[in-house]
Amino acid sequence: MALPLPDLVVTDAAAWGAWLDEHATTSAGVRLALAKGGATEPTALVYEEAVLEALCHGWIDGQVTKRDDVSYAIRMTPRRPRSNWSAVNVRRVAALEAAGRMRPRGAAEVAAAQADGRWERAYAGSATIEPPPELAQALAADPASAAAWEAMSRGDRYPWLYRMHTVKRPETRARHVAALLDHLRSAGS
Repeated sequence: MALPLPDLVVTDAAAWGAWLDEHATTSAGVRLALAKGGATEPTALVYEEAVLEALCHGWIDGQVTKRDDVSYAIRMTPRRPRSNWSAVNVRRVAALEAAGRMRPRGAAEVAAAQADGRWERAYAGSATIEPPPELAQALAADPASAAAWEAMSRGDRYPWLYRMHTVKRPETRARHVAALLDHLRSAGS
């Protein structure tokens, strides 16, 4: 089991960026305090600013946890090798690159993702992800499964769609589609 990450409270985005400049290559990660609802103490750092700085340095955001009435904590860690990219982070990086804000480690993570195909396989978020063509065709051919799929909440659909969108090989995607259809058929009976 991994050791818990240390808490980190910085005053603002500039202080978070300075901390990353010094520690991004040596730290295993932190539980970073972020401001709630316009709070400025103990930090004025907000989610979007924190994520942008993290991406510049090759880090990524993770699980959010409670902290206190004026702040919450978010897990921030160096990006793992071969980790998937979200479409929103691909867009964020494009803006950071255009602004000249990327640091060497962040640029190296982007280059690695572009080289091995993870960049073009960036996944959509739960609000915008669509079924891949293979699933759409399978559901069109199986009205009972399609009805069960439509009855699922967006939150219940997302893990299935995420897996289908992030695989490399068509055979793996086909196995995920088949597993989902089996699940839908068993849920409908």
